[in-house]
Amino acid sequence: MNEELLGLIAGALTSVAMMPQLIKVLKEKNAEDISLVMLLILISGLSLWVWYGFIKDELPIILSNAFAVLVNITLLICCFIFKNKA
Repeated sequence: MNEELLGLIAGALTSVAMMPQLIKVLKEKNAEDISLVMLLILISGLSLWVWYGFIKDELPIILSNAFAVLVNITLLICCFIFKNKA
């Protein structure tokens, strides 16, 4: 298997890992059980992976982690909107 394809598949799977959580929060309009600290740490780490991907010129790393950053920033925004509204 091509290394870049392997990277894209691995990145896609890890990038969509938070999608079920985001969908649940949006559907239920409840973010009480989401840890803000965890999200901030995760977004920071993912952002560093994007930076690393640019340094190494690795498209799979850039794309997968940039998508994950967007998903998790959306979840973070939902936390601010939906926390304490339940």
